[in-house]
Amino acid sequence: MSNKKISGDLFKKMVTNGAIHLKNNHKEVDHLNVFPVPDGDTGTNMQMTMMAGVKEVSQDQSNSIVDVSKILSRGLLMGARGNSVVILSQFFRGLYSEISKINNGSLTIKEFIQALVGGYQMAYRAVMDPVEGTILTVVRESAERVLKDQKKYTSIEDVLKAYLMQAKETLIKTPELLPVLKEAGVVDSGGAGFIKIIEGMLMALEGEILSELDAIQSIPQANLDYVGAHNLGEVDIKFGYCTEFIVQLFDWENFDINSVRNPLEQMGDSLVVVTDEDLLKVHVHTNQPGVALTLAQKFGELKTIKVDNMRTQHGNITGQDHSGHDHSQAVPELAPVKKPRSKYGLIAVGQGEGVKTAFKELGVDMIIDGGQTMNPPTEDFIKAIEAVNADNVIILPNNSNIILTAEQAASLTENQNVSVLKTKTVAQGYSAMISFDPTATIEENTDVMMDVVNEMKSGEVTYAVRDTEMHGVQVKNGDYIGISKSKIIVSCKDRYEAVTSLLESMITEDSEIATLFIGNGVSEDEVEKVVEFVASINEDCEVETINGKQDVYSYIIAVE
Repeated sequence: MSNKKISGDLFKKMVTNGAIHLKNNHKEVDHLNVFPVPDGDTGTNMQMTMMAGVKEVSQDQSNSIVDVSKILSRGLLMGARGNSVVILSQFFRGLYSEISKINNGSLTIKEFIQALVGGYQMAYRAVMDPVEGTILTVVRESAERVLKDQKKYTSIEDVLKAYLMQAKETLIKTPELLPVLKEAGVVDSGGAGFIKIIEGMLMALEGEILSELDAIQSIPQANLDYVGAHNLGEVDIKFGYCTEFIVQLFDWENFDINSVRNPLEQMGDSLVVVTDEDLLKVHVHTNQPGVALTLAQKFGELKTIKVDNMRTQHGNITGQDHSGHDHSQAVPELAPVKKPRSKYGLIAVGQGEGVKTAFKELGVDMIIDGGQTMNPPTEDFIKAIEAVNADNVIILPNNSNIILTAEQAASLTENQNVSVLKTKTVAQGYSAMISFDPTATIEENTDVMMDVVNEMKSGEVTYAVRDTEMHGVQVKNGDYIGISKSKIIVSCKDRYEAVTSLLESMITEDSEIATLFIGNGVSEDEVEKVVEFVASINEDCEVETINGKQDVYSYIIAVE
C-alpha cells in the first residue's frame, strides 16, 4: 500500500533504514577513495554520523515528525566528521527547517518535496565555495527533478523513486563536473554514500526493514562499476590540516557567524560554518589549526575537536602505514579501578585483541581502540590522559595519521607531562615499549624509545583491492602485498610467498629478533613455515609470534 503522507513514526523508520543500509555497504563507498591498500574513510565517517543521529532519535519517545527531524538534525551535527558529512548534516537540517513549518503532524507529498528542496538549499548555504560534482550536486539536481515533476506523483514512494533515479544519474556524471574525479577514475564518494541512505529510506517505505546483520561481507566487482583506481599520484596540498570543531556559544542569540567565517576564510579553504541554536560547527582546511581553535574559544567552549594531517593521509594511501582497521566507535578501554597517582602512565592505540593484550603485558595502562581508518578523536586521548592519573604520560599513537591528534590532546593537558612518541606502526610501538624504563626520566625514556624506533624495521602484509603499479611493482586486485619503509616490496597471489619475500628484504645477518603479530585467518601451519623460513636465512635470529587477531593485516612484523 502506497503512502500519501510521512508520519513521525514512518520518518523514524526511513532514516533508520537509510543509516543501516549505508552502514551495511559503507565499505563500497570507502573503496572509492582507496589505492591498493584499504584506506578510504568517507563511507565510514558517513555511516558513523548517521548511526549517531539515529541513536539520538531512537532514544526519544516522541512520534512527532517535527521533533524527530529536529533531534536527528542536531545529532548529525554533533557527530559529523569530514566535509561531505558536515554537508550531509546540513541537508537534514534543511529538511527539519521545512518540516517545522507544518501544522498537521505529517508530511504531504508536496511538503516532502519542499523539504527535499530545503535540504539542498541549506547544504549549499553552509559551504563558502560550493563545488559542483560533489554531494551538493547530487542533492540539488535530485530535488530540482522532483520539484519540476511534482504534479506527476501520487505517493511518497513515487517521489523518492524519482529522486533516487536522478541522484544516480547525477552521480555517474560527477567526474565530468569535477576534473579531479575524472583523473582518479572515480565518482564522488559523498554522493555515493548519500544514495545508499536514500535507497534504505525507499526500502522502508516499501516495507523492507533492514538490520545491521544484513551487512554485505563482500562486494562483487560487478556492483562496483563506478569505482575506479586511484591514479592521482603526487598531489600538492596547499592547506595541510583538516580541522573540525564544535563550540557551545556563550551568547548564541547575538552571535555573528561572520566573526568566525571571515577570518577563517583568509586562513584556508573547504570552509563550512554552521550554527544550530547554541552550537557552532566549523570545518576548514588550514595550515594553522591552533589559530582556528584559539579564534573559536573567543566565542564559546570547545566541545569537540578533530585535526587530521592530510599530507600524511595522502602519503598513507601509497602504503605508508597500516597499523589496524576497525570501523567500530573508538573508545578508550578504561581500567576497572582507578589507580593512585603514579610516576608514569602509558597509553597506546591499537586494534585486535591479541595486539592489545601484548601492549598491556608490556605495561601499557590504557589502550585506545583505533587505527588507519578509525582515528580516535582528541577527546579520547584527553580522557585517557586523565584516567591514567600519572605525573608523566607517554602516548604511542602507532599510526602516522593519529600523531597530530595525540599531540593536540597533549597541548590541552595541564598538570601532567605528556610526551607523544611518533610511532607510525604497531610494530614500532611494540619495539619502543620493550625499552621503556620506569626508573628513568620522561626525557630519557623518550630519547631511548625513539632511538629504537629509528633503528628497527617494520612491515605489514595486507591485500590489494585495485590493479595498479607502485614503486615498480605490479599489483593485481586480490594480491597479497608486503609493505616496508612506506613502499610495496612484493605483490603476489600467495600469502606465504608475500610474507617470506617481505621478511627476506627486512632480515639481515645482524638481525637479532623478529616479532610477528599474526592476523585473523592465518593458520598455525603457515606460521610454523614462516618461522622455519626465518631460521633458513638467519639461524641466529630469534622469532617471537603473537596471535594479534588483527583484521586486514595478515602479518605485522618488527625486526630488530
